Amino acid sequence: MQLTFLGTAGSWPTRDRSASAIALDMEQEVVLLDCGEGTQRQFFQSPVSFMRVRRIFLSHFHGDHFLGIPGLVQSMCLNNRTEPLDIYGPRDTRKFVDMMLSLGYFTQKFPVAAHELSPGDSVDLGGYTVRTARARHSVPTLAVRVEEKMKRGRFDGEKARGMGIKGRDFATLEEGRNVTVANGTVVTPAMVMGPPRAGRSVVYSGDSAPEAEIVRLAKGADILIHESTGGTEVEKEMNEWGHSTARQAALAAKEAEVGTLYLTHFSSRYPDTSPLELEAREAFAASKAAKDLLSELVRQR
Repeated sequence: MQLTFLGTAGSWPTRDRSASAIALDMEQEVVLLDCGEGTQRQFFQSPVSFMRVRRIFLSHFHGDHFLGIPGLVQSMCLNNRTEPLDIYGPRDTRKFVDMMLSLGYFTQKFPVAAHELSPGDSVDLGGYTVRTARARHSVPTLAVRVEEKMKRGRFDGEKARGMGIKGRDFATLEEGRNVTVANGTVVTPAMVMGPPRAGRSVVYSGDSAPEAEIVRLAKGADILIHESTGGTEVEKEMNEWGHSTARQAALAAKEAEVGTLYLTHFSSRYPDTSPLELEAREAFAASKAAKDLLSELVRQR
């Protein structure tokens, strides 16, 4: 699971930051969290191919979080995409997606399906699930948790070799089937594999003032990506507008006991985000200010 920040700006893009968009490479496909204007261009500067985006989860319908969709879909069409694209979001998602796809005279060459979610919904997507929670903003907004399903235990190759396992038998055991070795002993997968492991998890807040439901959604997650539009000097103003400060994001991360906090959605008043990072670290040491095109492997805590 690889996390790439395509845009970390709040409200509008700046010289150094594109609008909100985060690519999460799930190995079999890419999940896009929000799609602000300019996202298609950010893909070209990143290690991620936009053609691998299979699903988009929109937190809400403020322009800096969804206006990149028409351009992204058009680029996919021009590159002869045929695979379906699914777009998920809060209520009115179907209406907004239909409006966006009606723009211009380009020919849509692949199916695009819109899905509306409510807080508390869960979507099973094969190798991973996405759960939602209410975010506290000025319009209907969803936070999401993307989580891999349970993984099989780690294979103990040294122990297997000591029991006489050779060649193709390693793969047979990893597939969950028994193997009979030369002396007639039956080796079962449980003998050489550890217990099942929890999958990795990433939580994205979208735009939100401090919200207990986001903390509950993020409980024990490997990574929390939380908006931090401003600093404590404008905390009252931020909260009134449905946003959080870096300090408040860090307090949410601490309460949720996550592995790492990434701050994003920075106001243009902060060309240098290091003061926000320091502010967050005072409350939660494992806090980092994300930057455009930062790419990190998601590791289990």
